[in-house]
Amino acid sequence: MKNNVTEFILLGLTQDPGKQKIVFAVFFIFYTATMLGNLFIILTIKTSPTLGAPMYFFLTYLSFADFCFSSTTAPKLIVDSLSKKQMISFDGCMTQLFGMHFFGCMEVLVLILMAYDRYAAICKPLHYTVIMNQKTCGILVKVAWVGSFLHSITQIFLALSLPFCGPNVIDHYFCDLQPLLRLACTDTYVINLLVVSNSGIICMMSFAILLTSYAFILYSLRNHSAEGKRKALSTCTSHIIVVIIFFVPCIFIYTRPPVIFPVDKLVSVFYTIGTPLLNPLIYTLRNAEVKQAMGKLWSDTASSHGK
Repeated sequence: MKNNVTEFILLGLTQDPGKQKIVFAVFFIFYTATMLGNLFIILTIKTSPTLGAPMYFFLTYLSFADFCFSSTTAPKLIVDSLSKKQMISFDGCMTQLFGMHFFGCMEVLVLILMAYDRYAAICKPLHYTVIMNQKTCGILVKVAWVGSFLHSITQIFLALSLPFCGPNVIDHYFCDLQPLLRLACTDTYVINLLVVSNSGIICMMSFAILLTSYAFILYSLRNHSAEGKRKALSTCTSHIIVVIIFFVPCIFIYTRPPVIFPVDKLVSVFYTIGTPLLNPLIYTLRNAEVKQAMGKLWSDTASSHGK
């Protein structure tokens, strides 16, 4: 069937002019904080000689993925909240879809790498430097890039296979396969199964792998000293919090038929904008080494400006 749609209308979070101003103010602050927080983490790790461990190497990529993941949806939402007509071209919609799934999948895979790093450090301490050497870490990150590309390109192929003949109104604030499936002029049962098997199973399997790895880690801590347990639990607790706040909303969105629920937009806000904002706070507030390195970077910057 021929595709007659060249652009889509996004309804956004609200159509109320007064509430749109609130949306602009709130999400402008959120997005600014997300950018500054994640950029500050990347800059701190790159410039600090004390943060050379694999965990911080992976944290750099998590912050980069968070920065880009949030940037695929938040700027458009902020601009649209001040616009009378919220439009996005077909190509722009496909680009947003690709970017969101690419960097979202990147975040998922980096979280798995971080869990594997903690598993090796806590459960295999004598072999840790051999298991997580610099070359291995580089290869693992490259695999994550390739995996993210394969996932997102699959989403694009599914989206491009959908015929759109009108209407073109998306009841959401960004383009994703679930709202697009509701606009397609064809039976989407098979494509929805492919979406669930792609995004849904990736989310559920990754969540299961992460929970299993942390279960092994927590079980192995029984043989550690009190100080070792405290330090390991502090780090692992941060990771577990990040995993839960990211994966639970994703599983809710991507493991069900393409039906509309009133809370869909709120859930999407939480994992597309909320999680990238919370990650820097969680990793800095619960990590003494990162806080110390940030403090030193801040003081050095202030001193250089003072001079």
